[in-house]
Amino acid sequence: MGAIANKFIPDYAIHPGEILEETLEAQHISKTEFAERTGLTQKTVSLIIAGKNPVTAESALSFENVLGISADIWTNLDSDYRLFKARQRAQESLKEAVEWSKEFPLGELAKRGYIPKVKDAEEKAAALLKFFRVKSPDAWMRRYGNMTVAFRKSAAFSSDYNSVVAWLRMAEVEAEKIQTYPYNRREFEAVLSEIRKITNQKPRYFEPKMKDYCRKAGLAVVFVSELPKTRLSGATQWLNPHKAMIALSLRHKTNDHFWFTFFHEAGHIIKHGKKDVYIDETDQRPTTEENDANMFATGYLIPESEYRKFITTNQRFSRKKVEEFARRIGVAPGIVVGRLQHD
Repeated sequence: MGAIANKFIPDYAIHPGEILEETLEAQHISKTEFAERTGLTQKTVSLIIAGKNPVTAESALSFENVLGISADIWTNLDSDYRLFKARQRAQESLKEAVEWSKEFPLGELAKRGYIPKVKDAEEKAAALLKFFRVKSPDAWMRRYGNMTVAFRKSAAFSSDYNSVVAWLRMAEVEAEKIQTYPYNRREFEAVLSEIRKITNQKPRYFEPKMKDYCRKAGLAVVFVSELPKTRLSGATQWLNPHKAMIALSLRHKTNDHFWFTFFHEAGHIIKHGKKDVYIDETDQRPTTEENDANMFATGYLIPESEYRKFITTNQRFSRKKVEEFARRIGVAPGIVVGRLQHD
């Protein structure tokens, strides 16, 4: 990233046709004679000199034979000129991208280091395009504009759509840094059992363990705090057929919310397909997929038969009874409290 940012980009370029015309004059060769020597038509030579035709590799070799100037020089001049003109066109298109870019939380993205801190509006737009790895707002729309259908199979968001997509892209960036084994469903199911056992540990102990467990099963688990205008708890997405991502926003700090969200996202991985992106929002409208994931998380954390037995044999839920029950089924007491409060 730094090498690209520090690369010198000239603010001018000379078409090789100008150099050709000066060289012909210096060597006292007429355009007609040059065309005869190179085997090109006079029209082609005139168009190259006028900057309307490129210098092809074949033409460059002819120039080398006739003028004694390396073909590499001619092709490099032509390449540099065309790249310069392309940059000019791209710069013009950035003016149109400025308004589009204002729909995103640019300040927050810069603060977190996902785009550089720049003041120029066009530079901000260019940085945002690079962040999303797209050429233009139109390309962004083709890539991300139709994701509403995949988000929980529902468009009923209270969160800002562009901020949601930006948060998801941040999660992708973090997940791309994690090298995982190829996804293995059986391994992941075994991993979930191990992760359930560490729900009563403190974050500094369980975080590296759960991430490593999942990495070996083919999942990248990332923590990305939410952006303004969003009410997200987590997301599930397949980055490729062999690697999935679970992103957690840590919106709710309590361990019952954290673990329920994680196992909820795990439910999407286990029960649903690889094409959809599941964005889970606070107070979202229930869908079939979300209900499936909720039931998976609920039953995995506290087996239904154990829970029913606990609530039917206790009229009052003291701290001691909750802790004893949690210890017996092997989960953090806060998870039991959260379930009781929810019910």
